[in-house]
Amino acid sequence: MQKDFIYAEPLAQIQDFCFDATVAEVFPDMIQRSVPGYQTIIQTIGKLTQKYQQPDSRYYDLGCSLGAASLAMRRQLTDAGSRIIAIDNSPAMVERCQRHLQSFRSEVPLDVLLADIRDVEISNAAIVVSNFTLQFLPKQHRDELVARIFQGLKPGGIFILSEKIVLQNQQTHELLIDLHHDFKRANGYSELEISQKRSALENVMLPDTIDEHQQRFQQAGFDSSVVWFQCFNFCSMVAIKNPASTNPAMTDPEPANA
Repeated sequence: MQKDFIYAEPLAQIQDFCFDATVAEVFPDMIQRSVPGYQTIIQTIGKLTQKYQQPDSRYYDLGCSLGAASLAMRRQLTDAGSRIIAIDNSPAMVERCQRHLQSFRSEVPLDVLLADIRDVEISNAAIVVSNFTLQFLPKQHRDELVARIFQGLKPGGIFILSEKIVLQNQQTHELLIDLHHDFKRANGYSELEISQKRSALENVMLPDTIDEHQQRFQQAGFDSSVVWFQCFNFCSMVAIKNPASTNPAMTDPEPANA
């Protein structure tokens, strides 16, 4: 595993963070050392797949990066009619993901698509996963995407959403930021790396509160949702579509910018 030294040296100008080839090469190390509980989230996606898989269904990994969630789902799928669709808009991530997946043999088809998740049709889905992806979309596009996910899920299907969050109370929000920075220090990141990475992310990653996420689920039509995991200012949620749900017609949304 190649180590993440992207922000280890002082940068004259800090560019907005993007998932380019440099990030793709060190991504496994970066996410393990930056996101508390990441392995627990991935493992539990597998457990949820075991519980919520349905016959002849699709399984979507939105913002798949190197395919960790896709692999977790594929290991648990037992139905011959299953198909996984992994989507990312970073050419470097898609290329590396495709290479990575070649190391794992399976009878379950897994398509890796280079695309904007806002433009991809979601249909016949038992499970949709979005791991730390929604937070990078413009806020005005999030409601429509979650509504489309609901529409594309089968009755009884689930949406697994993992995100960095903000808290409404400033004091507790700052406490969780401090604890997260302590976590990164304990994993070998320097003060310079923490500071420069934070500056690179501040214009491109815009987290929501848990309440905002749950309101969005409700507005989309989900009957119930729960925060099943939280560590510091990172969490993972499951929204469940009622087995008796029908898909009401949606009004045509305005086209999203790619």
